[in-house]
Amino acid sequence: MSGEPSDEELERIREQKKKQLKENAGEPDEEALEQKRQQQEAQKKAILRKNLTDGARKRLNTVKMSKPQVGEQVEQQVVALAQSGRIQGKIDEDKMKALLKELTPDSKSFDIKRR
Repeated sequence: MSGEPSDEELERIREQKKKQLKENAGEPDEEALEQKRQQQEAQKKAILRKNLTDGARKRLNTVKMSKPQVGEQVEQQVVALAQSGRIQGKIDEDKMKALLKELTPDSKSFDIKRR
């Protein structure tokens, strides 16, 4: 034996390397995804802090506790408005109420009639 790998060994090593490269390329790094998500969340919070008054932020947090989906929808709307430059000044509590009223569907009332 001269210490050099045989053709069979070289082929096996090549196949292992190909598998490793395919696995690494196919699956994104979980840590990188988590870090990206945290960065996006921090950006969203900074935009909300910049464009909402304290009262509006409190109202939004209250809505998020009771109706998380509606709260997320409102946050996304405010962020989109801020990024497009359509917000003049800060959103106060009254404007937040109007925005919430627009984005939440009317509650359905049921009238029960007895015969």
